[in-house]
Amino acid sequence: MDSDRGPLAGVRVLDFTWVLAGPYGSRILADLGAEVIKVQATATARGMTDGPDSPFFSVYNRNKLGISINMRSPSGVELAQRILAISDIVLDNFSTRVMKQWGMDYESLRPLKPDIICCSISGMGSSGPWKDYVSFGPTAQALTGFALLNGFPEKEPAGFGYSYSDHTAGTMAALAILAALEYRDRTGKGQYIDTSQFEATASLLGPALLDYTVNGRSAAAQGNRHAWEIWTPHGVFPCSGEDRWIAIAVTDDDQWRRLVAIMGSPAWAQGLDTAPAREQSAATIEEHMAEWTRDRQERDLMRELSDAGIAAGVVQNGRDLADVDEQLKHRDFYVSTRRDDGTEAWFDGFPAIFSDEGFSVRRPSPALGEHNDYVFKELLGLSDDDVVAYAAAGAFD
Repeated sequence: MDSDRGPLAGVRVLDFTWVLAGPYGSRILADLGAEVIKVQATATARGMTDGPDSPFFSVYNRNKLGISINMRSPSGVELAQRILAISDIVLDNFSTRVMKQWGMDYESLRPLKPDIICCSISGMGSSGPWKDYVSFGPTAQALTGFALLNGFPEKEPAGFGYSYSDHTAGTMAALAILAALEYRDRTGKGQYIDTSQFEATASLLGPALLDYTVNGRSAAAQGNRHAWEIWTPHGVFPCSGEDRWIAIAVTDDDQWRRLVAIMGSPAWAQGLDTAPAREQSAATIEEHMAEWTRDRQERDLMRELSDAGIAAGVVQNGRDLADVDEQLKHRDFYVSTRRDDGTEAWFDGFPAIFSDEGFSVRRPSPALGEHNDYVFKELLGLSDDDVVAYAAAGAFD
């Protein structure tokens, strides 16, 4: 069904993912041309995150085919195993017990297809004292210390406003799958990939871990200050309008002198030409700068400071990103496709542009069981009578 486009064209993925971490990983593969067959169930298809009518589901399941199988039925498991036999990859992000209960774990599938690549994303991985714990993005962000690093000194941790670690785990899983495909091409061997969301998130805390192992110092929330460099000012400041902000970072004395000139050389800025002097007066500098930026238009100020070689960026909201940001528009970052009802669906694109065949949006997210006929009849070669027999045996959800 999929056209032969993209660097992963010809690769088939049997996708048992749900919510965010797993669907994001399989979306990367689908975006790059893999034929991803998403196994859906009526029970989850009614939810906010996995219902076909949900914007959340729409964003993370584009480019995928959708089939409905009842994995609680032996005939449903048999169907899934038949699809597995013509697939390259099986991906899931359930707790560590689920795939084994279904007979869809790597040890059960390897005799059916020796070169299969199975990738599981779980909260803690499939071994260790926490292996049976169920985790969500904010949990992993707290356990790894990310939540502690976000916020202001002497206040409670702020954490993230979104499940950053879900995207991290999905990206790591997709990367590992690509490595396993390369390994299989060289050796003919498949393998099992055990992806821990906890570890995927912890792997991004290098500077904080290094600070402790080398200096014996535990990192803490710094607000908007730079944690390891004496860069002042280094913060977020209010601009004109409701809830409009700009981030400004001065990294050396020359940049500070240029900033002072742009501000009109105010008296309060005198005597602060060195980084240590500015660091000692950081709170005072931030107060004065907030008064100066408060009446400025954030985008105009960003351009003025950037033109002067001073790092500055608008704190953008959804409208800015979708309708205003000229860089994203120039790069055609947002893409669209049409649903069966004729309505248009817009998506974020892929963060890399290929000189030849790369990312494309071939279809919107699937409705429940939308591609049953293609998968069961065309790919598996089942007859109408076969499908009726499987349905009678409870194979379809």
